[in-house]
Order: sequence, then structure tokens, then C-alpha cells
Amino acid sequence: MTKAADLRQKDVAGVTAEIKDLQKAHFGLRMQKATQQLTNVRSLRVTRRDIARAKTILAEKQAAK
Repeated sequence: MTKAADLRQKDVAGVTAEIKDLQKAHFGLRMQKATQQLTNVRSLRVTRRDIARAKTILAEKQAAK
């Protein structure tokens, strides 16, 4: 789980890279679910919310410029 305070300390490029990494992880989890290899379905929700949290902080940083 990504903490909001950790994301706020990063610059715009760092937050963008974090979003990309989270999206890759979420894609992998979706593929595991599709092939019925995923045992912890809650991790899909957690990664989706982490992506939303990171995108919100990215929007805040871009609006501050």
C-alpha cells in the first residue's frame, strides 16, 4: 500500500513512475484473476485505490505549478 505522505515527497516524475508501476501490477493481478490463479482478490481493490491516490496527488502537484 502506498502512503500519501510518501507520494507527496516525490516530484512529478516520481509520482508518474509510481503510477506506471502500479498500473503494471494491477494488470498482472487482473491476468491472474482471469486465469483463476489469484487467491487474494482484495489486492485488486488495494492497487486500484493506490492508483487513484497517486493520480490525485499528481493532479494536485500539477495544479500547484
